[in-house]
Amino acid sequence: MLLRLFIALMVLAPTLRASRVKDLSFVSGGRSNQLIGYGIVVGLAGDGDSNAVTTLRSVANILQRNGLTVDPTQIKAKNSAAVMVTADIPPFLKPGARIDVTVSSMGDAKSLQGGVLLQAPLMGADGRVYAVAQGGLAVGGFIGGAGGAGGATVQKNHPTVGVISSGAIVEREIQAETVRDGAISFQLFNPDFTSASRLADAVNAAFPDAATAIDAASISVLVPPAYFGREVTFLADVGTIEVRPDSIARVVINERTGTIVATSSVRVSQVAISHGALTVSIASTLNVSQPNALAGGQTAVTPTTQTKVTETKGKFSVVEEVPTIDRLAGALNALGVTTREMMAIMQALKSAGALQAELVIN
Repeated sequence: MLLRLFIALMVLAPTLRASRVKDLSFVSGGRSNQLIGYGIVVGLAGDGDSNAVTTLRSVANILQRNGLTVDPTQIKAKNSAAVMVTADIPPFLKPGARIDVTVSSMGDAKSLQGGVLLQAPLMGADGRVYAVAQGGLAVGGFIGGAGGAGGATVQKNHPTVGVISSGAIVEREIQAETVRDGAISFQLFNPDFTSASRLADAVNAAFPDAATAIDAASISVLVPPAYFGREVTFLADVGTIEVRPDSIARVVINERTGTIVATSSVRVSQVAISHGALTVSIASTLNVSQPNALAGGQTAVTPTTQTKVTETKGKFSVVEEVPTIDRLAGALNALGVTTREMMAIMQALKSAGALQAELVIN
């Protein structure tokens, strides 16, 4: 089944349409930034931290800010948990906009299900606060059962990680400068010299002599005089230009999941492939020898071992000049190889120098 899907994807690859500039690149100066903060989740119904010192001090500090001074040693933290709050803030967001946050337990809390994050400031790499997070958590997992001696516990997914949709309010705008010296720089998500050259040519077809490919990742585009003062409109027009990107020849193999992904540009030289299997089965049987009642002997256990060797008929086939990976997949499918055997064959092809592509094994 996987081989048929693999072949189908390779056959459809050449028919894919061109992509838009906005889907292949981003404007330099307008990127996302990471935020991080420390917070306390409360209302965990006994599933929180087991009286960790950091959690107790954090709860005491929160109470003190609300006008109540309490000795940390007198606090029980089973309903609270110390967490780290992370988020990505997109470019051009203004104060008052909302973003999603991820909340992760950093102590020994059993679950964050049903918890509420108290107000937590989120800081950037420069140490300044850019957003404030607060709200109820949505946890995509659960844990049930008493556990411990004689108990049983059932767990699904990770109950110590939760998400608050639109849980943070942006308090500070991150300044972004998209136009510098009358030019806009586009950065490719997947750097490639051919893709950069094609993108520059496509932009020049719409706006003559405006784009220049600087390197494999950067394309500088001059703002035409007709768009002075209307750079946003120019960015919108450039973003809708369609480009057919190029990709390097690469085969990615994930042995844990049995997944094989290859780009349509993979080429294979003429090669001979042998396919066969040897199976050795060893079975042990315990027999009981029971002597006659009048013989005076003793009952004994007599083990018996049977060994069976099965070897399927091997195939040594010459795969003629195979220009594309989809034809190679079809040839291997005709040999009747499994997905795992196909992975081994791909590695052997690379070692033999017949696979003209980068081989990535995860």
